Amino acid sequence: MKTNTLDFDAQALREKILDLAMRGKLVQQDPDDEPASVLLEKIKAEKEQLIKEKKIKKTKPLAPIADKEKPFEIPDSWEWVRLGEVIKPEVHKKPERDYLYLDIASVDNTINQVVNPQNIDISKNKVASRARQVLENNDILFSVVRPYLKNIAMVPNTKEYKIGSTGFYVIKPFSQIDRKFIFYLVLSKYVINGMTRKMKGDNSPSIRKGDLEQYLIPLPPLSEQSRIAAKIAQLFALLRKVESSTQQYAKLQTLLKSKVLDLAMRGKLVEQDLHDEPASVLLEKIKAEKEQLIKEKKIKKSKPLPPITDEEKPFDIPDSWEWVRLGEVITILRGGSPRPIKKYLTNDPNGINWIKIGDSEATSQYIEHAAEKIIPEGLNKTREVHKGDFLLSNSMSFGRPYILKIDGAVHDGWLILSNYEQLFNIDYLYYLLSSTFINQQFIALATGSTVKNLNRERVANTIAVIPPLEEQKRIVKKIKLLYKLM
Repeated sequence: MKTNTLDFDAQALREKILDLAMRGKLVQQDPDDEPASVLLEKIKAEKEQLIKEKKIKKTKPLAPIADKEKPFEIPDSWEWVRLGEVIKPEVHKKPERDYLYLDIASVDNTINQVVNPQNIDISKNKVASRARQVLENNDILFSVVRPYLKNIAMVPNTKEYKIGSTGFYVIKPFSQIDRKFIFYLVLSKYVINGMTRKMKGDNSPSIRKGDLEQYLIPLPPLSEQSRIAAKIAQLFALLRKVESSTQQYAKLQTLLKSKVLDLAMRGKLVEQDLHDEPASVLLEKIKAEKEQLIKEKKIKKSKPLPPITDEEKPFDIPDSWEWVRLGEVITILRGGSPRPIKKYLTNDPNGINWIKIGDSEATSQYIEHAAEKIIPEGLNKTREVHKGDFLLSNSMSFGRPYILKIDGAVHDGWLILSNYEQLFNIDYLYYLLSSTFINQQFIALATGSTVKNLNRERVANTIAVIPPLEEQKRIVKKIKLLYKLM
């Protein structure tokens, strides 16, 4: 754990806690505990009595356990059993009165709790064809569809008549089993990975309910089950507190970084130096060079952008700085997508990097690799990019800047910003594009009802601030120093 940034992988720690628990290494064994072998005899007697009283149906005997099936060592007081040996059969019945319906969507798999059950009035609402599982308080719901998603939860302890979806395996442990222990057991990687390996199907890969019933589980004595469940709950609660602190710290970091950038873009982060060449002089030089290139017909004359009005300027800047529209001082182009893309993809390691949104990371300012490559013919249908170019996402998480560390080609989900070197320090430009006042303009300029998009013209019209080049370098140095302290 990095204590200075509170970075830690809570999920990995949860998995480690569950793994230790299922191997008998989380709490100490107590020699006075009644061993699991005796517990199994009690469960067998309870099962026979319930069958005799016709409260549950008799089920087929499960296959005996061979030594080669046992995946790891467990304490002597524990027993390997099949899950089906310690749970009651599911109860299927079409509801005949109003009920609380629990389906997959009712489970929040980030906290493994039921959060959104539906109240069904059978006189007004159609009874779902999957609403057939009669639930009891503290039953354990295990989704048989994509088990790796961990749509697992305990049925809330309430007075309502509850019905579950047949998309769950409803785990109903016998009275001699601690339900919380079984809940944590089926959340463990040992069970999840085992069930994931048994998935079948393409569209909605699922397991059979028999896969769970047949699955081998480690069973501790009942007292130890309770101690394990209590210890896991205690450790998980502690992790939630640390996570909460981490999230609060991350929010504070984001706020502080935003404030630093805000001060930087207003000229208040470092002092101005009277010896710096003002940005206006540099702009005049670039303007003269551009006019000469147009005169020599080396570049085409572009349509002038509207002048910046005083009303558009959100704050005051130092006298040596200038307001510009990005399109006046930077080349902005849109990527392109060769279609169908499969026709142009190649496994050749010498192919052209095909840079996608997925190759970027929210925590990095750089794109350093591309997962896929295309053949040279694809360049006729797309846009070539080079090291040092900026990419700006123009859909989904639009307006996020990245600096390229590789050459390649990009699709139309990207905007390309280039030819900025005379006017902008590369890191200053990154911080400028990351600042709140630029981002607010992107949000205001983006179009689309479902998915927001930026286009080249709107980004070109975005107003930006240009300090003298030497001051840009001092700003970058100060930002990096302050970021290290956060």
